[in-house]
Amino acid sequence: MKKTIIISCLLSVFMLTAFTLKKNHVETYKIDTNQSTLEWYAEKVGGKHNGTIKISGGEVQNNHGNLTGSVEIDMTTIEDKDITKESSKAKLESHLKSADFFDVAKYPKSKFVITSVTPIKESKIQGATHNIKGMLTIKDKTNEIMFDAEIKIDQSKISCIGSAVVDRSKFDIKYGSKTFFEDIGDKMIYDEFTLKLNVIATKQ
Repeated sequence: MKKTIIISCLLSVFMLTAFTLKKNHVETYKIDTNQSTLEWYAEKVGGKHNGTIKISGGEVQNNHGNLTGSVEIDMTTIEDKDITKESSKAKLESHLKSADFFDVAKYPKSKFVITSVTPIKESKIQGATHNIKGMLTIKDKTNEIMFDAEIKIDQSKISCIGSAVVDRSKFDIKYGSKTFFEDIGDKMIYDEFTLKLNVIATKQ
């Protein structure tokens, strides 16, 4: 009888341990900075610009479909893609990197930390499968953003394609903003800009 009780207890402990290990099994995917891309789109009164910023690192953890993680962005790599005249292109890039905008000398990195990834049935974004929420840090200011994206997960990689709208006024980027300068008139640059991302993370 005693032997039977001991065996039962050992089996219970084994099953509980196995269940706990399965429940807490986390797979790590490292962001492939060569394959991942980040594009920006911004508008002003009477014009607009677009370009790229490089993703410099990050990783995603997958706990049985529950995704967490972070993405690091190298703000020193801001580049314009729509201006063909080299001197004008360089002038805009220099201005965006200056203290008027992102002040990359003082704040060379931005970061997005995922707080939740929720499956969705319907979205205004074609192909979107999930809603992503997270905390975006720019110039040491952190605010929550959310957006819909298409996420695919397999044994070797995770891919995420989406588009997020960011309000720069929340990150203390004041230049040309009507939020801070009400009488700016036709020199206004809209506060909201769009980030289009295509992130690939490979399993470690």
